[in-house]
Amino acid sequence: VTDEKRAEVVFDDVKTTDYFYNAVSWAYGEGITTGTSYTTFSPDDSCTRAQMITFIWRAAGSMKFDNVTVNPPYTDVSKDGYYYDALIWALLNSITNGTSSTTFGPDDLCTRAQAVTMLYRYMGR
Repeated sequence: VTDEKRAEVVFDDVKTTDYFYNAVSWAYGEGITTGTSYTTFSPDDSCTRAQMITFIWRAAGSMKFDNVTVNPPYTDVSKDGYYYDALIWALLNSITNGTSSTTFGPDDLCTRAQAVTMLYRYMGR
């Protein structure tokens, strides 16, 4: 992480001495993540599948597909969900799929296995 890609972290629960400070600072500065409130990051909270795919999508440049019509087959996905564009991008790029043929599980906790699989696919492996 280079210094020019960092932002001043203003979260009460992230200290400069924390091992994750540089990572949070980078991700916050790049717009990959925000806090769970204006003053907290919640570093010990778990991450959902929707949050994980949104982090990767933002890191990749937050592409939108205005001219592409994709209707995910998932009954638990809303077009109004903050993660919808990220999910469409991830599906088009074979980065993720559903937890079943009819569900994505956006609010399910993202397992470590799911997280590394998404990252592996994103990196083109």
